[in-house]
Amino acid sequence: MTDETLSPLVAAPAVATPPVAASSCCSDSHGTHSHSMLPVASSLPVASECCSTAHMECSTANPSEAEAPVDDAALIDALREVIDPELMINIVDLGLVYSINHTDRKVHVDMTLTSPACPAGPQIIMQSKLALEKVAGVDVAEIKLTMSPPWTPARMTDEARDQLGIF
Repeated sequence: MTDETLSPLVAAPAVATPPVAASSCCSDSHGTHSHSMLPVASSLPVASECCSTAHMECSTANPSEAEAPVDDAALIDALREVIDPELMINIVDLGLVYSINHTDRKVHVDMTLTSPACPAGPQIIMQSKLALEKVAGVDVAEIKLTMSPPWTPARMTDEARDQLGIF
């Protein structure tokens, strides 16, 4: 993933941890499992998970399916499909997504809402989960809602601010 791909989203360059050798991961015949962490905002780092427990994909009949890496850009694009129903702007451009962390076929997202009492919160969280689980290579998406740090309009992209008339 290049910085250009994430430039409107990321305050720090994308971070990816190197693949873990099978000998330190699962003792399967698939070789390696990839681990990747994609910070969407530098203010909330998320630690990459280790592949030290047994994985369902280690027992799959199709090794190439288990080895297919999750595309970071596809995860961000999927979240761009989730629209805040009150503001009619996607959650990525609003700056609601703090980080995306994926390990093998599981994605973890830390995100916030524009306010703790946002009535659209449950809908946004469910749509985010469903959008991510449609991405190739993703079996499970977990959304963690956090209010720290609190969301501010400064997290929005310039395009989102222009749409809302915030200059």
